[in-house]
Parts: sequence; C-alpha cells; structure tokens
Amino acid sequence: MAYPFHESATVEVAMAPEQLFERLDDHTRLAAHMEKPSMMTLGGRMTYAFDEDKGRAVGSVIRMSGRFLDISLGVDEVVTERDPPRRKVWETMGRPRLLVIGPYRMGFEIEPKGDGSALRVFIDFSRPASPDGRILGILFARTYARWCVRRMAADAADLGRINRPTNL
Repeated sequence: MAYPFHESATVEVAMAPEQLFERLDDHTRLAAHMEKPSMMTLGGRMTYAFDEDKGRAVGSVIRMSGRFLDISLGVDEVVTERDPPRRKVWETMGRPRLLVIGPYRMGFEIEPKGDGSALRVFIDFSRPASPDGRILGILFARTYARWCVRRMAADAADLGRINRPTNL
C-alpha cells in the first residue's frame, strides 16, 4: 500500500546498535507513550495484546485497544520486516479504528555512530476513511504522527541517557 504522508525523527543514542535494537524490539518499551494518558491523547490510552512471538518476528501480530470519550479504538499491526540490529517495520492490518490517523506503516532504522547509534523512527500513513475521520485527519493527523515518532525517538534517547533528538 502506498501512504501519502510521512513523518520521522532522528536521535543519537549512547548505546551499541545491537543493544538498542534489543530494547526497541520490545514493543511495550518502544511505544510506552501510548499506554500513558497525555495531552496529545486527551487523557486516552491504549493497551497491548501480543501473540506468542510478542512482536519479535516477521508475521507477529500486535493488537492495541483503548477508549477515548467513550469511543472504542483499536488497531492490529503485523511485523513485516525485522533485520537485527538494523531495521524493524510493522504495518496495520485491516481497517484501524482510530480517530485521526488511518492505515500506516511504522518502523525504525539503526546505524552505528561513534560509540553509539543513530536511530530514525518513521511513520508512513493515510488519513482515516470515514467522513468524520477525514476531517479529524486533515486537522490533526500530521501533528499526531509527528508527536508519536518524536516521543518514540526521545524515549529511545533516554535509554542511553544522553543526546536528545537532533531534529525536534
């Protein structure tokens, strides 16, 4: 599927690529920002459910669900690429039940840099298909996607405890 929109964030992390990949391969650590209420989610949060591979193998399924203003939200993702310690990509399956963003492909790339790593977190996405979702997507999708990749990158930078994101 071709996605018309793209956001990314790049950080330097004081951690070897192998060690960084191992930590980010744990989806609960990578996307911990989704499990906590925040201003960007207006107090909403998502919870995770995993198959037996826990998102650590190609074909593994990751399920997120939650509620926002009494609206049921959910998305199923499948890992489509996993090349330790360089790259991991996952993509939505079916039609996501999200408010401001539609189908997406998301992932990260790691390159050695000095004694640590350069990490790029990215999302390629579409707006929601529903009429209300399209309006919300026009208004908020890019802002939400940018927040999401920046939050993931900043959390990864905190793993190494130095060097905040370089393009935030």
